[in-house]
Amino acid sequence: MTGIRLTAPAPGWSIDADVAVVGSGVAGLTAALRCAAAGLRTVVVTKANLDDGSTRWAQGGIAAALGEGDTPEQHLDDTLVAGAGLCDEDAVRLLVTEGPAAVRRLIDAGAHFDEDDAGGIALAREGGHHRRRIAHAGGDATGAEISRALVAAVRDAGIETIEHALVLDLLKDGVGRTSGVTLHVMGEGAHDGVGAVRAPSVVLATGGMGQVFSATTNPTVSTGDGVALALRAGAEVSDLEFVQFHPTVMYLGRDAEGQQPLVSEAVRGEGAYVVDASGERFMVGQHELAELAPRDIVAKGITRRMQEQGAEHMYLDARHFGAEMWAARFPTILAACRAHGIDPVTDLIPVAPAAHYASGGVRTDLAGRTTVPGLYACGEVACTGVHGANRLASNSLLEGLVFAERIAADVVTSSGGPTAVTPADGDGWHVGGGTTRGAAASAGPAPTTQGDHLVAPETRAQIQRIMTRGAGVLRSAESLAAAAQELDRIRDEAKPDAELPGVETWEATNLLLVARVLTRTAALREETRGCHWREDHPDRDDTAWRHHLLATLTPDGSVATRPTATTAFPPSRPTPAVTPTQEQA
Repeated sequence: MTGIRLTAPAPGWSIDADVAVVGSGVAGLTAALRCAAAGLRTVVVTKANLDDGSTRWAQGGIAAALGEGDTPEQHLDDTLVAGAGLCDEDAVRLLVTEGPAAVRRLIDAGAHFDEDDAGGIALAREGGHHRRRIAHAGGDATGAEISRALVAAVRDAGIETIEHALVLDLLKDGVGRTSGVTLHVMGEGAHDGVGAVRAPSVVLATGGMGQVFSATTNPTVSTGDGVALALRAGAEVSDLEFVQFHPTVMYLGRDAEGQQPLVSEAVRGEGAYVVDASGERFMVGQHELAELAPRDIVAKGITRRMQEQGAEHMYLDARHFGAEMWAARFPTILAACRAHGIDPVTDLIPVAPAAHYASGGVRTDLAGRTTVPGLYACGEVACTGVHGANRLASNSLLEGLVFAERIAADVVTSSGGPTAVTPADGDGWHVGGGTTRGAAASAGPAPTTQGDHLVAPETRAQIQRIMTRGAGVLRSAESLAAAAQELDRIRDEAKPDAELPGVETWEATNLLLVARVLTRTAALREETRGCHWREDHPDRDDTAWRHHLLATLTPDGSVATRPTATTAFPPSRPTPAVTPTQEQA
């Protein structure tokens, strides 16, 4: 327990629940649906609209061994290769074994995938996969279709939702168990301003942290809020240095910042070439799969060629697809290209790597439990051990689906029924009514808390430039030290009460914390592995570095790290059987 939280007004309203789910992508909505179906009062908190989660931006598909001749074992092999020696094999085996049935349940929930001529699911191939095992919807709108189906199911189920709400911090009882979250609702309605959802189980499904870099495929809401909350709550995070840079993001110019248009892996899966200005397919000979190599390999290949030629981008050549295939298979990408003055039917598409996916996050076990009792995490915010040092294409939607179901099963199993919590005088919360889990226990003294000094909204752009320059695709001890120094300067210059609490300052403060931890672990890992590329340590070093780096926040706000003994995660802290008697933010 760090005792650190964001500076914010005291909650002015509260609601009770059995489980609070923070996030409305595939992971969050799946967890919410499963919990609600088991009779638990479930509340979904989401930062924008219910259908604005990161899932809807997924152009690629969902990977599972659904095709004839394909097996979970083959899927496992491809995932382990992409993960560059750092995958937790038990987590991967669970993913690929439970994945096919989870996808079928998603279909039963209303998701419609593209079909082949025989009426079965049409399966495509993407980078790193040796078989066609990627299910798509609407050609290149898989995420949008999955989001549509799950949002409709949540609304049909009557699950309570709080939209336009930025989660702030975790509430804990006097013995350190989760008892809810504080949040700020933007706008007017039944709930606005800072409030609380009080629940003995909280599921973080907040998505990624791509906005820590200047150019990213992530939406503007992806500011690392879940990872920052977990760190302040005392949870361990792992593998934050492994940020996947998607190799083929549309290049919009050197001054372009924020969310950039993605040109899906599936375009290369259908036969597009990566070429330089002369038309040379430079990935041929670098890897047996050429353009279909795992993303880190292609991103490095593109970056090397850009360095060699002093170029700001390379090109994707899919002119041979023809107009009909572009319109039928990739309508979303076609429209995005044309919106930026590029016709991929006749033109080369300028592309360059940009931040895309965090392989690391809040460390969990195979049930999605973090090291804080009652706090769970799934989806991109989590680090389950599945992705290792580099995520295999289209495994992310499957991971969110599978681990959300496992979290719901654990929440239902460990729940003792609805929790009645009533506000008390002062800053704390007191439980009234029945018990939640097991016998009563003394809460002990309430922990002291201190506000994390807020940074100005304009530091967001500074942090992004610092991280892109020092901890982007190419890293070195020198670049990472310079980035760390600049980030520390921003933190040191933050003064108490200098900035008013608000969404922009909270987001910038979260980004700063995530950036500091990422930079710290990237500096410690003195090797090149997966999507972590150290120019001063260009080789993979299994002897010294085939383990995970765990990080926590100390009470003074510094970052503490420790390595794991193997590629398997140590067990999460066991959940004690107690009844909370006092809550404290």
